[in-house]
Parts: sequence; C-alpha cells; structure tokens
Amino acid sequence: MLDISPDKLILKPAFAKIVCEPGWRWARREKPMPNFDLFYVWSGEGDVEVNGVHHEVGPGSCFLFRPGDYTSATHNPQKPLVLTYIHFATEDPVEVIPKRYRLLKDTIDFEFLLSRYVRLFLIQTFAAEEEAKLVLKQIMIHLLRADFQTPVEKKASNQLTESIHEVANFIRQNPSVAHRVEDLAMRAQLSPRYFSMKFREVLGMSVQTYMIRTRIDRAQYLLTHAGMNVTEVADALGYRDIFFFSRQFKQYTGKNPSEIR
Repeated sequence: MLDISPDKLILKPAFAKIVCEPGWRWARREKPMPNFDLFYVWSGEGDVEVNGVHHEVGPGSCFLFRPGDYTSATHNPQKPLVLTYIHFATEDPVEVIPKRYRLLKDTIDFEFLLSRYVRLFLIQTFAAEEEAKLVLKQIMIHLLRADFQTPVEKKASNQLTESIHEVANFIRQNPSVAHRVEDLAMRAQLSPRYFSMKFREVLGMSVQTYMIRTRIDRAQYLLTHAGMNVTEVADALGYRDIFFFSRQFKQYTGKNPSEIR
C-alpha cells in the first residue's frame, strides 16, 4: 500500500483491542469480507482460517484480510485471544499489499502504532481521523517492510543492528573523517573483527567500502549543489591527492568529478 496516500484510506467504525470471551468464536462468513481487516494477536492461542487455509496463532500473529476473503476463527478458552482489529477500505485500487499472514517477532514499534490508533478514538481527540490515517499508513509500511526485509537484516539482533546503524549514521554525518575501524568498533562496543563481520552482514558491504561510498555521495552533492570545484571538494573530504580522488570518484560513479561539476 505504498502507492496510496493516507487521505485515500477510508476508516471503518469497527476497531478495538479486546480480550475475547472464553466461548468466543468467529463463525465463517456467508459473504466474503467487504473491506480490509487488520487482525493482530497480542496473547493467547487459537486457530484462524482464511480461504480454507488454517493458521495456528499466538502472540505476534498478524493478518491483513482483504476484500473477498472468507474467514473464521476459534481460540483456547483457557488461553483466550487478546487482539486488535481495524477495518478500513481504500478509495483507489492498490497494487502493493502486505501479505495476508505473518508472525511478527519485533513487535514493540508495531504494537505502539496499534495502541495509538485505538487510543485516538477513545476520547474526542482533535484531528483524530487525520492522524489515524497517518498511523494506519505507518502500520502498512511496517508490514511491507517485514514482508520485503532481506535475510541479511534479520540475522542480527535488534540491539546489535541498532548499534551498527548508529555507527553507519555517524560515518555519514562525518564523511571527511578518516575513521579507523578500531574506533568505530569501540563506538559499537564490539571487537574490531566482530564489528567488521557484523557491519558487512547488516549493511551488505565492508566498513571501508561504506566509508568510500559515503564520501563519494557527499562529493557528488558538494559538486552539484554547493558551488565547490573539484579541488575544494577533494580537500573538504580529506583527500590529499586530487588525482586519487578523481580516480576513486570515477570508480564508484562512472564519471569524472569534473563532469558532475
């Protein structure tokens, strides 16, 4: 749903976070689902059926039912489902839609968004519907990110991944600095060898390559938008040899810096 703006989302009145009663069950619909229904399990155990396919569900189970789907569900009365559901529609057709089902493992940010959506309507919050549409768009992006996330990004733990991204952001903020791997590893509180290995896993390239790409990206910006000449840019980014700068620039961009200028 990346191709639809928030103002094209139609919020339906059916939404809540509820603890299902022990005897609760969701009978199979005689008619197909008329709109989208986000269905998220906070806790409990149960079974959800979508178009004849059964899923055992528990904490983190998340469905996005689509118009035309047939659904039903039951749960374990001793471990009742606690769930959030949000019904909505779209004014325009959408092409990129999150998968019908996934099991979310990193749930903190997602659950915050769900809680925020429901909380907006518990009281008469100013501009609640406008904000809710933005939150719902964020929820859809979160699901799509989970669907399309690369295996490389999934290998590291949350805390480790955050540390690596923080260091990568530090490099991008300081492209002219000749960063030492040992210093960057210390910033991430890792050994240089382990840091280098995990950096490659998370970012898909070595620390050295990332530093060069960051420096060249900054050079392109300075040449294009800052009115600086090639010598000034090379000097600003810590290159002592303008010919080495030009050679490295062409290696990564396919053009000489003078062409960009």
